[in-house]
Amino acid sequence: MSQVRLISATAAAGSGEDLRLGLQFQLDPGWKIYWRSPGDSGSPPMPDFGESENVAAVDVAWPAPQRFLELADLETAGYTGETVLPLSLRVARPGEAVRVRATVPYQACETICIPYVAQVALDLPGGDAAATPFARVIDRYDARVPGPPDAAGVEVISIGVSGVPPNERFEVALRSPIPFEAPALFVEAASRYRVPAGAVSIGAGGTEARLAAPVESRGGESLVGQAVVVTVADRGRAVEMPVTVAAVAAAPSSAPLWLMLGIALLGGLVLNLMPCVLPVLSLKLLGAVGHGGAAPGRVRASFVASAAGIVASFLVLAGAAVAVRLAGGAVGWGIQFQQPAFLVFLVLVLSLFAYNLFGLFEIGLPGWLGDAGARVGAGSRSGGAGLAGHFAAGAFATLLATPCSAPFLGTAVSFALSRGAVEILAIFAALGTGMAAPYLAVAAFPRLVTWLPRPGRWMLWVRTVLGAALLGTAVWLVWVLAAQAGAGAALAVAAVCA
Repeated sequence: MSQVRLISATAAAGSGEDLRLGLQFQLDPGWKIYWRSPGDSGSPPMPDFGESENVAAVDVAWPAPQRFLELADLETAGYTGETVLPLSLRVARPGEAVRVRATVPYQACETICIPYVAQVALDLPGGDAAATPFARVIDRYDARVPGPPDAAGVEVISIGVSGVPPNERFEVALRSPIPFEAPALFVEAASRYRVPAGAVSIGAGGTEARLAAPVESRGGESLVGQAVVVTVADRGRAVEMPVTVAAVAAAPSSAPLWLMLGIALLGGLVLNLMPCVLPVLSLKLLGAVGHGGAAPGRVRASFVASAAGIVASFLVLAGAAVAVRLAGGAVGWGIQFQQPAFLVFLVLVLSLFAYNLFGLFEIGLPGWLGDAGARVGAGSRSGGAGLAGHFAAGAFATLLATPCSAPFLGTAVSFALSRGAVEILAIFAALGTGMAAPYLAVAAFPRLVTWLPRPGRWMLWVRTVLGAALLGTAVWLVWVLAAQAGAGAALAVAAVCA
């Protein structure tokens, strides 16, 4: 099943401080051992050289691995057949004999894994360090150890994470005059993260490669800001890049703009069905009930104002995205929901709204603000309620919509954020128009609302139901906060709001 031994590039210790050795594994067909980061299961070889003599230190190098697909969608990384782990040994007393002793626990696996503990030894006498036949074997595997990109003739175009949890994707774009063949991506991160095999696209005659893989995390934490080691292996070469993960725009889409505008319209429309928009729709429904028996013109004006608030807010988001891009930064949809302070603010606001609907207290506007609202309303034929509040309701709906990942939304936003200012503005305007479509429909046919019963005591029950919807959304945001800032912070915010 497996055999292990030490090999040396020289027949004697020589007079230098460093020696080149190798830990050689010979595996039967169908068997494998694991890489330093084995993946979803397994354990790598962990040699211990503590019993050696005249040895100051030993560094183990790891050739680029191959990926194995296991049962139940598990993935591992390791080696098959003959494998040599190159060793760099530092001599404590140069010129003297070296006695290398190592205990090597490892797992060899076929359909099941068998743990082994190998005892290996190698004695190198003092004297001339003449090369042995094993020198070429060690050289061959040493050449497979990943190094800096420039040493392999590889240029890094971009590297980082696009999207937001739970839809993050780790993306790497590389360029090389030596054509890529079948590059494979390995991302070593903290144990709470998992980056499985993803998709590979090769373009520009094989000189450019883009690798993208989903990011899975326990607790919904973002990989942005985390220290990881990225390895890309492609046949006979491999590169290794220790990086702190940054947010990047998603890889550009080749779809035509008109198609993406249609997808954006659908994505904005479906946002109205997502739980994160339910609170504002609930408030708007309560306002619509208040229009029962009202003049169609008043209903039309209020819903047009809400639609305008939605579209204007999306355009503000587009402008902010363009500004950040021009400043050299990276943006993503709903990224503000990774900020605990923002989540706490929303939880407090939604809780206050809910308690207001329950009738626990009433919020009175300052006199100057009420007068301003009355003047706006009088000028718009919408009555004393004013249009400013309806416009603000639309803007608030957009704010709550940003953490949602409705169907079609991610595709449209990724396309927009990977393009220029014109495309960003166009896509975000289409998203806003799609989300505002139900409000515009009511504005076009206001009698849909005016047919509702006139306000009465039955509205108290409606207020209770809608307050419960608001409170439910606040609870959901507390759950999101727990993933970002920990259970203690979330419980503290929940206690304050309760």
